[in-house]
Amino acid sequence: MDSSWIEHHRGRDGERLGWIRMDGEGFVAVDLLGRERTGIVDWETAEAALDELGIGYLADLYELEVEDDRWLRVRVAEVTADVITVKQDDGGAVGAPQIYYPLPFPAPTSLRPLRR
Repeated sequence: MDSSWIEHHRGRDGERLGWIRMDGEGFVAVDLLGRERTGIVDWETAEAALDELGIGYLADLYELEVEDDRWLRVRVAEVTADVITVKQDDGGAVGAPQIYYPLPFPAPTSLRPLRR
């Protein structure tokens, strides 16, 4: 994340939804995983894109490619501007081992939405 990125927060509760970064004469909306969600647009369009996106996508299932070219089902456990932590999905099993993987910010291409 560049220090020039501007945090964008949800109006009703102040929850951070992402950032808006300048690009030439326009702006680009960036989500909490550090991924661009718009092309170059005006400020209001960038804000609207993040507002519409919300944070619900963080609860979706993802896949993480690990060292032996396997893809693991994971869930996002924590997101900061420095690190993204994902957890191996255990399907809600009680007593299952909790296996976490710290990832750099922005999210690497080895993390992708689960392909069904």
